[in-house]
Amino acid sequence: MADRFPLVVDSTNNNLKELPSGDNLDLTGSGIKVGGTLTLGGVAVTATGTELNLLASAGTLAQAGKQTIWIPAAAMYPTTTNGCEALAQVETTAQQPEFKVLDFSHSATKYAQFTVAFPKSWDHTGDITFQVFWIGIAATTTVAWCLQGKSVADGIESVAAFGTAVTVTDASQNDATETLISAESGDVTITGAADDTLTYFQIYRDHDHGSDDMAGSARLLGIKLFFSTNAANDA
Repeated sequence: MADRFPLVVDSTNNNLKELPSGDNLDLTGSGIKVGGTLTLGGVAVTATGTELNLLASAGTLAQAGKQTIWIPAAAMYPTTTNGCEALAQVETTAQQPEFKVLDFSHSATKYAQFTVAFPKSWDHTGDITFQVFWIGIAATTTVAWCLQGKSVADGIESVAAFGTAVTVTDASQNDATETLISAESGDVTITGAADDTLTYFQIYRDHDHGSDDMAGSARLLGIKLFFSTNAANDA
């Protein structure tokens, strides 16, 4: 059966005609009752009215796209070889915010690691970026933070090199209790990235980097990981 346009009154010529292509049908104060299949933009609507009402009352729905994960220093661990200092709690003033930090000295490159099991909706073909949250010293010099990662699937050997590290630099603001937040890094390529994997990350302070000139320890509060999803959920 051919598609037809609705009939409308042509008040100029006093007759009925099909609604011209490109015109709108004003149904203010009225409604539409569909007995057959409702098609929108060439796609048949298969949801029931009840299901559509659930969507209308759900508010903002989750969408695929850029997501974040917060990884606090308390979820990290110094590496056995050339590790940073152990997790410490630092009091500023009694009953005011205290810091849970990992200290990275300037004497040598120091490392810490952590793991993330990304959701199934993770778009593992994309890259990951990060921001560093940290505490500096009473100086305005700079620290170079680096991150690298490697994903391991079920039954796969975990012993292997990390992917290429990506660096982000940030300067202290002449205050030993000021929270510092770096710019978002460039893309970190994760070696072996795939669904249903455990991803190992290594973060370190690169004291050999040309911009790393802060003489004291850099105190890591945590990092924010940015990743992309390609599905609204993990179904």
